[in-house]
Amino acid sequence: SRQADIHRFLRENGVTYNVYSETGNQSRPWPLDLIPVPVDSRDWAILEAGIIQRAELLDLILRDLYGERRLLRERILPPEVIYGHGGFLRACHGLVGQDKRYLHFYAADLGRKRDGSFRVISDRLQAPSGAGYALENRIVLSRTMPSLYRDSHVHRLALFFRTLRNQFAALAGGGHRIAVLTAGPENETFFEQAFLANYLGFHLVQGSDLSVQDGRVFLKTLGGLRAIDGVLRRVDDAFTDPLELRGDSVLGVAGLLYSARAGNIVLI
Repeated sequence: SRQADIHRFLRENGVTYNVYSETGNQSRPWPLDLIPVPVDSRDWAILEAGIIQRAELLDLILRDLYGERRLLRERILPPEVIYGHGGFLRACHGLVGQDKRYLHFYAADLGRKRDGSFRVISDRLQAPSGAGYALENRIVLSRTMPSLYRDSHVHRLALFFRTLRNQFAALAGGGHRIAVLTAGPENETFFEQAFLANYLGFHLVQGSDLSVQDGRVFLKTLGGLRAIDGVLRRVDDAFTDPLELRGDSVLGVAGLLYSARAGNIVLI
């Protein structure tokens, strides 16, 4: 009965994960198991500290590779590994000042060994998804089994998202006009992108909704152009700006990197 309730809640909320096939894009209902996987608070404290450390290390690596490049000069990393990699964007060198973060949002795929200890299977830095689905999972399960959540003293997610919104606003110089740049409804995780934009109070936009004029990024509205302070990118970075990156991209905004280099927009 409760599993049926979960399916009904997910269906009513329109929770999907889009899959691609030879017959075209298909919307697949989001699967959610009735039984959650609990993590003890003591285990979580160790996991949390390790993930924070890992994210900070990856940020320092990105900051160096797009800045001073000490890792390359001192041969800690082979230059051919970096320069020969398709994901290295030469146009983004020096895009962000060395006193600022390159990595604003990070996710990790985790697995457990036989002894119960956690291991990171892979790092997600491109445009990590999952936070919105985790929130939706929590909302549905808390509605389906309210007493279980109340009695178990489950760690709340609201603080994470409140911190996320405040941090993005701080990165944008205190501005709250932030746009979530999506590839559109056919993207695999479009539900999550729309869900997070609504939950955080951000604009959900596609590349054609934005334009760059005089180094500033503007949102096209029925009332005219409105300046944007920040862009939360959910489009792969190479497609972000057809002017300086992939010229065949129809998902990005021409001049976006120029605006970021001038300090008029923050790309998250």
